[in-house]
Parts: sequence; C-alpha cells; structure tokens
Amino acid sequence: MELAQVRLLVSDFPACYRFYADVLGLKPQSGAVDGPYEKFSPAVGSAGVALQDRVAMSEVLGELAEAASGHRSLVVLRVDDLDAYCAEIAGRGGQLVQGPGPMTERMRVAHLKDPEGNLVELQEWLLMQG
Repeated sequence: MELAQVRLLVSDFPACYRFYADVLGLKPQSGAVDGPYEKFSPAVGSAGVALQDRVAMSEVLGELAEAASGHRSLVVLRVDDLDAYCAEIAGRGGQLVQGPGPMTERMRVAHLKDPEGNLVELQEWLLMQG
C-alpha cells in the first residue's frame, strides 16, 4: 500500500489554491487555479496535498455538506529551518496562529490555517543530543 495524497474538500477553491501555492510554496501539478482539483507537491518527498472542490465531490457522493465545520484535517509539512520558513510564509501573507515553539523535546512546530480553516502544522525535527 502507498499513500498517494491527502485531499482536502474545499469550498473556495481559488483562495485555497493561492494559499498552498503562493503562501506555503508547494508546487502545483497542473495550474488549475479554479479547480475542481489540483495536487501540490513539496520540494522533496513523494506525498502531496490535493484540493477537491466540495460541491463537485458532493455531487459524486450525494452526502457532503457545502461547508465543513470544526477542524477536520491537519496537513503536516516538515521543514529544515522552522524560523526561516515561518518568516518566508509571513512575507507571502501567511498568518501563524501558534508558534514557532517546542511541541516535544524532539520537535518544534508552528500552526496556521488555510482559507477554509484547515490546520497546517509546520514541523522541524530536532537532533537528539546523545
């Protein structure tokens, strides 16, 4: 089994597209700014994040509401230098809701939200002193 992607169901596709491409700096696969689907990839690693228009998926399944409520997802991105990356995304319009700061003795994190309210966690793994 292989994880192909995490797909977020979104209502404002263009705003979410701009967030993942322009603010977080992930690479879009096709450039479909208006959707209904786009996959984004980090500079390294094989897993990606994909956006799917919520209404288009509700037509397929016949059961999704037009808007989600509450935190229903958490996208986690690992970065080498959390402070530098947070400064970069702030310069591109990203607004942190928490951090950067320690989460455990092995990890520092920061959190922000995409335009739909999905949480994004930025992680920096720390080397253990031995």
